[in-house]
Amino acid sequence: MQTAYIYALCANACFAVATLFFTHYTRKLSSLWMNTFKASVALVCFGAMNLYLGGFHPITTYNFLVFFISGFLALGIGDVFLLNAFKEMGTGRTLVLFGFHPVIVGVVSFIAFDQAISSKKLVVILLFILCLIIFSVENFRKTKSWDLKGILLALLGMSFDAVGVTITRYGFNLNENLTAFEGNFYRCLGAIVAYILLSYWYPFSFVAGFKKLRWRSRGLVFIGAFLGTFLSLAFYLEAIKTSHLATISAISITGVTMSAGLECLWEKKAPSIYLLGALSLLSLGLWILFDT
Repeated sequence: MQTAYIYALCANACFAVATLFFTHYTRKLSSLWMNTFKASVALVCFGAMNLYLGGFHPITTYNFLVFFISGFLALGIGDVFLLNAFKEMGTGRTLVLFGFHPVIVGVVSFIAFDQAISSKKLVVILLFILCLIIFSVENFRKTKSWDLKGILLALLGMSFDAVGVTITRYGFNLNENLTAFEGNFYRCLGAIVAYILLSYWYPFSFVAGFKKLRWRSRGLVFIGAFLGTFLSLAFYLEAIKTSHLATISAISITGVTMSAGLECLWEKKAPSIYLLGALSLLSLGLWILFDT
């Protein structure tokens, strides 16, 4: 179980770094372009890893469709909402709203898999949510207002992601031989199909957008896609294959603190009292989680 928590933390660290790239290039190009690029990079990487590890395991059409639909909803539609929320509100304020993610996942996983939340896990989830309340207070003091459009986009993205996580776990329950690389490959296929369909209503040129970028930017956007989609999803799906979904989802909230810490390093500024308080609660929550 603790190994799954470590995988979740690694996934979160990769995603926290990648959000800096995602936000910048979503504003520069579009959320559909950024999502299509990162899903394409991930698809190639997951396909290559599966071939390197010996190929794909046999899978039924139904099992394939479960992963495909999960990717269509979470990585496809959900990530479009999420990246547009990054564009509207920035990564920090958007990730604050993800404090409700473990609650939604907890309810859905209880209904789907009868995964009750123990008192210990409930305390951890509440501590992580309290971290987000601290950040929300800090952000509100800075902006003096809430962006309702950005909040709606973030909540929609979070809801699609929560449903996708639960469907993915169901897919692994159907076939325990599948690896996280295989599950993610099928999910990325679903995401790319979602972007193709969305391009009919919101046209964009994938090749032209890439050509607009300088060589340095091409390298940076590739690094962001590799970290935030390939590595992050590989770690995350390995975590949710066997572990408690609501707890894994709660660990993902640590991305807010990680993003805030990275921002301090990037801007070479001292951490605020809010960040120090959130770090303290985060440390306490992780100590309870890993304490056997």
